[in-house]
Amino acid sequence: MPVFRPAAVDEPAVRELLDEYFAMRAETFEGGAYQTSRPDPARFTPPAGVFLLVEDDEGPVGCGGVRMLEPTRGEVKHLYLRTRARGRGWGRELLAELEARAVGLGARVVVLDTNATLEAAQGLYRTSGYRDVAPYNDNPNATHWFSKPLAP
Repeated sequence: MPVFRPAAVDEPAVRELLDEYFAMRAETFEGGAYQTSRPDPARFTPPAGVFLLVEDDEGPVGCGGVRMLEPTRGEVKHLYLRTRARGRGWGRELLAELEARAVGLGARVVVLDTNATLEAAQGLYRTSGYRDVAPYNDNPNATHWFSKPLAP
């Protein structure tokens, strides 16, 4: 079973996971050069947001965060699981945990963006209740934007 614990985005285990995530994205990115944007620690510290480290019996296996864009709107960022942790439903559990944390921060809706090459991620978002929306940011890496209402 995964354990989700709040962690600073500049904590060594989180930095290692984000480095892996950014390297994977750069390697598989289509349509130009992937632009890495390291998360600002202040944006993922309560009450502005939270970042979670996912651990199993063998150590860190994933991460993800939510940051508040407005008092009632949060944004999911950098949801990532190492290959060995995939296929267990932990991505769905992490997403649900991030949504719960967003509600705790005051969110009534959560948004996220992703890229067309991340087909599994798009499937996860759609089957978790996310709906396609018009772009809400100018992220050069994004091709798809999603939104989901949250119950208080």
